[in-house]
Parts: sequence; structure tokens; C-alpha cells
Amino acid sequence: MTSSSPIKLGVLDDYHNLAAQHFSHLDPSKVQITIFSDTLPAYSHPKTTDADRKNLVERLKPFSALSTIRERTSFPSELLHQLPNLRYVFATGGKFESWDLDTMKQLGIKVYAAPGRGRTDGKGSGASPRSVSVKKGGGHPTTQHIWALILALARNVAADDAVVKGKGVNAGWQTQLAIGLQGKTLGLVGLGRLGAHVARVGVLAFGMKVVCWSTNLTQEKADKLADEAGLPVVGGGMVGENEKTFKVVSKEELFRDADVISVHYVLSERSRGIVDAQELKWMKPTALFINTSRGPLVSEVALLDTLRHGRIRGAALDVFDIEPLPADSPWRTEDWDGEGKSRILLTPHMGYVEEGTLTTWYEETAENLERFSEGKDLLHCIE
Repeated sequence: MTSSSPIKLGVLDDYHNLAAQHFSHLDPSKVQITIFSDTLPAYSHPKTTDADRKNLVERLKPFSALSTIRERTSFPSELLHQLPNLRYVFATGGKFESWDLDTMKQLGIKVYAAPGRGRTDGKGSGASPRSVSVKKGGGHPTTQHIWALILALARNVAADDAVVKGKGVNAGWQTQLAIGLQGKTLGLVGLGRLGAHVARVGVLAFGMKVVCWSTNLTQEKADKLADEAGLPVVGGGMVGENEKTFKVVSKEELFRDADVISVHYVLSERSRGIVDAQELKWMKPTALFINTSRGPLVSEVALLDTLRHGRIRGAALDVFDIEPLPADSPWRTEDWDGEGKSRILLTPHMGYVEEGTLTTWYEETAENLERFSEGKDLLHCIE
């Protein structure tokens, strides 16, 4: 790779204005940088207008390279074909389900990941890398956020905080009785390494029973994940001594039996809407529903209807169909404190947004940009 001419780098979706401190040392004769702190509407979303699509193309078209934060901007084939200058994408993370990687390869666009292991030359800040073993338990930032949501919802933290801080007629004290998690059933829709992290905390901290389901999940795979998490294959938590610690069940059984349901599924055309009205109808009226995975995995219409009518105890959401949430989104405009409605806790896709994580990603990207400037081979290419 040569550095005979500068690349025009667009830094996308930098909500917290972090990129400048990591990229400002780069030689402007080699890398010309433009930073965007906002997100334009997703190109392929049904609610995206032609004007929105045109604005997105016009923003991206001048750049030969883009630095991204995960999938805040998606790259479907139709969009990629309108970006003739694009040659490099410096990505953060390692999984990009909303990107058409095949089209990128066909168009000669090279994609370089930031896997979260830190710089290879020892020049990093020392921020903790993301690649924490499951056996070390709960180290993944999304695991921590999931449990923050579960506990906050179960203990009424947000609602009680609001009334204690209230003034005048809005001043109050306790709102509802809290829910104890000890011995309850945790249902995981999808069980991978992240799901195993979440389950491990539930088993060890609260003695929870764990049931899990996905279309291709086998008991053998679930047993292996339990073992990798440092849990017994049988007899963990409050289950019987001969019962599986991670028990694979049918989809209906999971939704009927679980007290807390957490979604851990990869979004694809097959999995879109994998949680719909029927699944939500199966849930206990006392159950809690958590989604930190992807918004479109769950039917927004069905979930809104369920929560507006108070058919389950509550829901905590970190992901949505459109992000950031539009000002007129029903998640923003609904009066969720109204009588008879489920308790709702909303966060703005913060599962992976942790200081150490983003620092490591940007440092890895900066190292690749330095290598580009020096004419060296780049790291972490996604073939």
C-alpha cells in the first residue's frame, strides 16, 4: 500500500467527539479528516425518504475512506454503488450484519476491523481491551449494561429516582414493590458467548434458572457454553442436581416460563421480527423483557401494544428500529407513567459505549491510519 496521495477520511457518527483526540496527530498531507457527530437516516429503512437517501449519499460520496462506529451507519449494496470514491472502511468491532461485505469486496473496498485487543506496538493508553474471556465472567460492557437494565427495572430505580427528585405535586416516595430475582427463571432468546456472560451472572449472583432457545441451538452447544463460562453443565443455580444449567427449551416454553427474557440474536432477514405478538402474548404478566441486541428483532408494533396495555410487568430497551430515536417516535411521545401501562426503561444504545472500549477501537484505527501514512500493510483486514 502506498501513501503517495492523501486519503480523504470521513469519521462517522462520533456522538461524543472522541475521534479528534486520537487522529489529530496524523499528517494532514497524508490523511485529510472530516468528523461528523450525527447520524443520517439509514438508507434502506422503510421510513427513510428519497431526500434522506440523497443527503446520505452526498455526505459519504467525497470520501475515499470512512471511519465508523459499529453499525451506526449501515452499508447496503445500493448505497455502496453510489460511492465511487470509497476504497477503505476503518471499522470498529468485528461484526457488521447491516453491511453488504460481498458488495464491498466486489467493488474493491477494503474493510479493516478494530477487534478491541489494543495497539500492536505498545503505544496505546493502557485502556482495558474488550476481548475478555467468558471464564473471567461479565467483562463484556454489554453484559454489564444488560444487568444494569434488569436490576434497574426490577428495583424500580428510574421511577423512584424521578419521584424522589420531583417537586411540588410531583414529589413522591416509593412507587411499586421491587421484584426479587433470586431463584427466578432467566430466558435467553439466542445463546452465544454474550448470552453465556449474562447467564453466568444470573446463576452465580441470584441462583437463577436459565432456559434458552434459538432456531439452531442444541443442548450440546449450550452445555459447552456453560462449561466455558466456568459453570457446571448440570446442577447450576437453583436447578435440580440432575438438571441442565443452561436448559434448551422450545420457543413457546421459554416465553411462557421465563420471569426475565433477554434477547441475544443476530439480525438478519430471517430473524427480523423473531419476537412478535404471539411470543409477547405467551409471556407472564409479571415478566420483564430486555432487548440490547437489535431493535428490528422485535416487532415494534406488537411490543408497543403489549406495553401500552400493561400485559407484562415491564421492558427495558437499548435498541430501536430507527436510531437515534426520532423526536416523534412513540417511545418518546407516549406517556409511559399512565395508569395501567407497563413500566418502561429506555437507554440510547449504550451497551458497548464504554470509555475503555471506544478508546481501544479508536487507538487501533489510528494505528492503521499511521501505517497507511507510512506505506505499511494494514492490520485486521476482513477478507
